[in-house]
Amino acid sequence: MRQMETPTQFVQWLRSVAPYIHAFGGKTFVVAFPGELVAAGALPVLAQDLSLLVGLGIRIVLVHGSRPQVAEQLELRNVEGRFHNGVRVTDTAALECAKEAAGELRLDIEAAFSQGLPNTPMSNAQISIVSGNFVVARPLGVIDGVDFELTGVTRKIAAEKIHPILQTEDNLVLLSPLGFSPTGEIFNLTLEDVAASAAIALHADKLIFITETPMIVDAAGTEIRELSSHMAEAVLQAGFLSDSAAFYMQHAIKACNAGVDRAHIIPFEMDGSALLEVFTHDGVGTMISHENLESLRQATIEDVGGIIKLIEPLEADGTLVYRGRELIEREIDQFSVIDHDGVIFGCAALYPFPESKMGEMACLTVSQDAQTQGDGERILKHMENRARAAGLTKLFVLTTRTSHWFKKRGFVPATVDDLPKDRQHMYNWQRRSQVLIKTL
Repeated sequence: MRQMETPTQFVQWLRSVAPYIHAFGGKTFVVAFPGELVAAGALPVLAQDLSLLVGLGIRIVLVHGSRPQVAEQLELRNVEGRFHNGVRVTDTAALECAKEAAGELRLDIEAAFSQGLPNTPMSNAQISIVSGNFVVARPLGVIDGVDFELTGVTRKIAAEKIHPILQTEDNLVLLSPLGFSPTGEIFNLTLEDVAASAAIALHADKLIFITETPMIVDAAGTEIRELSSHMAEAVLQAGFLSDSAAFYMQHAIKACNAGVDRAHIIPFEMDGSALLEVFTHDGVGTMISHENLESLRQATIEDVGGIIKLIEPLEADGTLVYRGRELIEREIDQFSVIDHDGVIFGCAALYPFPESKMGEMACLTVSQDAQTQGDGERILKHMENRARAAGLTKLFVLTTRTSHWFKKRGFVPATVDDLPKDRQHMYNWQRRSQVLIKTL
C-alpha cells in the first residue's frame, strides 16, 4: 500500500475504516496461522495487528499451527515424519515432538504479545493470553488401512469456558493444535480442524486463516476474491487448488455451512494482510460466505407467480411501481429471488446501463414475515456482486419510502441528473422518488 502523503489522505482513510470499527466491536474472530508464519519471523508484526483488533473491542481466539516446528524436532531426534493424504501420522515419538513444538510456540506467542515499548504499535496494549484444556479430541482412527495412531480430530470446544474469558477486556484466548480426551490422552490435531471447530462452537463472526499459501487463483490464473460456500465446493471439486489451499478451503466451507458468517483465506507474505482483509472493502484474500444457493439465486420463469404475490401488497400501497405479469416474464433474467421450500419471500431486479457503468436495483422486497432476519441485506449483497460481475461500478435505487434503509448501507443521496441519460428520460416526476447511489 502506498504511504499516505497528506493529512487529508489520513483523515479520509480513518473515516473509511470507521464503519468497520463500529460493525466489529464486540464480535468474535477466530484467527488461525501456521507454524510457517512463525518460522518466517512474521509473528511480532501479527501480534501488533491482532493487538489493534483487541484494542478495538474485537474478541480474538488465536489458533496456531506447528508443522515445521514438529518437523524440526523430529529431525533433531532422527525420526522420519509420516503423512497420509497430507495429515501427519502421529506415533509416540511424533507426539513428543508436537508437545515440544507447541510449548515453544506458546512461549513465543506470549512473548510477542508482551511487547510494549513506547512509540511502537504495542505501547499500552497490555494483552493477556489465556490458554488451557479447551479442546476435547478423539482419535482419527484407521483410514484407507492407515492407523493414524495419536493423530486426532476435535470432538468439542469448551465454548462455555472461553466466552467469559473473551468478555474481559484485553484478553485473548490461545488454542494449540493439541487436544485432550476424557481418558487423559493427548492427540495431535490439524490447526484447520481446531480453528473451524472453534469458530462453529463460539458462533464466531469470522474465521480468518492467515496462510503460507499464495493468493488463491482460478484455473485461468485470476485471483478469487469472493465465493459462496456452494461456489467454493465447486472450486474444491475442480481440483486445481494446491493441497494446502484445498485443505484451508475445505475447513472454511465447513465453518460457513455450520453458521459462521465469513471465512477468509489470506497470505501472510503481505505485510498487514489481516488488517487489510478486515478493514478494506475488497480485502487481500479470498472470502467465503454462507449463502445457501438453494435459497438465494437468479430467478427463473417458474418464479413469476411467486414474485407477483410478493410485490402485490407493495404495489397496492404505492411503495412499488406496478409491474404486470407480462413485464415480469420479459424481465425475469434481471430478477434474483430468495425462496424457502418453493415459497418466494424476497426478490430484487438489476437493470444495467453499461455505457454509464451503472445499474439500477429495483423491486427490492422481503416478505413481512422475514423482515428481521437480514435477508434484505443478503439480497443487496447478491445484487452488488451481480453488478460487479457485469462490470458496473455504481448501483442506484429510486425510492419513495425506504431511503433510510439504503443510506444505512452505503447509498448516498443524488439527483436525477446523476442518473444515466436513458434512465433520466424515464424518471416519473409524479412519484418524485429519491435517487440514491452507491459506489461498488
